[in-house]
Amino acid sequence: MVYLVYVTAGSEEEACKLAREVTEKRLAACVNIYPRIFSYYWWEGEVQEDKEVSLIFKTSAQKVEKLIEAIKELHSYSCPCALAWPVEKGNPDFLAWVRAETENKS
Repeated sequence: MVYLVYVTAGSEEEACKLAREVTEKRLAACVNIYPRIFSYYWWEGEVQEDKEVSLIFKTSAQKVEKLIEAIKELHSYSCPCALAWPVEKGNPDFLAWVRAETENKS
């Protein structure tokens, strides 16, 4: 099975670093970076407002936990957003490619 993992980062530089490092480690087959989002969230008892970057990682079920752990290790946030969803349907060739690039590698 293939998963999408959604992550936010504080800057485009950090997003690119995260994307490259986890892709090189074969924890994701592909990462999309959306360079500008506006985020509103509760943190330390107050509503925060920030400009962030969002990332979508494509990985296999086999690598989801390792990917989330790597994100937590590499990320500048003390509690980074890392949410995973299974892909129920999609282009079978693309889903096979994601699995081939991540399963049983590294």
